[in-house]
Formats: sequence, structure tokens, C-alpha cells
Amino acid sequence: MEINIITFNNKYAIDFYNLNIEWLKTFFFVEDYDEEVLSKPQNYIINKGGYIFFAKLNNSIVGTVALMPTQDKKILELTKMAVSPGHRGLKIGQKLLQHCIDFGKQNHFKALMLYSNTKLENAIYIYKKYGFVELPLETNSPYLRSNIKMELILT
Repeated sequence: MEINIITFNNKYAIDFYNLNIEWLKTFFFVEDYDEEVLSKPQNYIINKGGYIFFAKLNNSIVGTVALMPTQDKKILELTKMAVSPGHRGLKIGQKLLQHCIDFGKQNHFKALMLYSNTKLENAIYIYKKYGFVELPLETNSPYLRSNIKMELILT
């Protein structure tokens, strides 16, 4: 099974939307902010200096992740990671995560930061395995569902 990680192409914007909406509906709910960002990734992520990557298996997009700029241009938010239901458990999320870490190091970013929820025990375990540490969660977190903030220092 050869998974290729590719960069954003607008023809895959619908995959970005569908994978994330399915994931959100399965584990949480779709917030207004999610709907807006997911339906216009070019405007909210790419045009603002962010990146979107896709996991491609044969000719199908089976996973995605985004790196969004934060107020500190050297720290990117790891966000919008989703893997299709039929491909979960195949470590595609870990491949996407490793790609983001490598990308961040190659481009001399200071850190990757993320918001998550402790209900996602497997995800939190993987983030910790890759070196992410917990940070204090600000009271005005951008996501209602987040109850944990984590960071991985890259430099």
C-alpha cells in the first residue's frame, strides 16, 4: 500500500471538505467556523500562508491535514486532519503528521501547535509519542470542542 503525500490542488478542495465534515460529524459536530474554513480552504488557509496536504492512495484521496499560520509566523497550527473511515487504522494520520513535522523543520518553523479533545485518546497518545507537550488552553480557544492545546518545538 503506497501512500503518497501531495500538496494542495484546488481540484481536491472537495475532498478536504468531505473528509473533515465526515470526521467532525462522527466525533463531534460541525461548528460555524469549521464550515466556513472547510468550504473555502483557498481563502482561509492557502492565501493566508498556510498549507494543505493530502494522503493519496492510488487515485483516491484518503486523508488530509492543514497547517494554518498563527499570530507568530514561525508557529503553525496543525489542524483539519482527517482520514476516510475505510482507511483508519492504517497509520495514514501518522504519515500526515510526520510529513508536517518534516515540512516544518525543512522550512525552519519554530513549532507546530494544535487544539484537540482528550476524548480522542488515540490521537493524544500519538501526539505525545511524536513529542507534543500540553500547553495551557486559552479561555477564548477558537474551537468549542477543544479542551487541550499541544505544541511540538521544531528548532
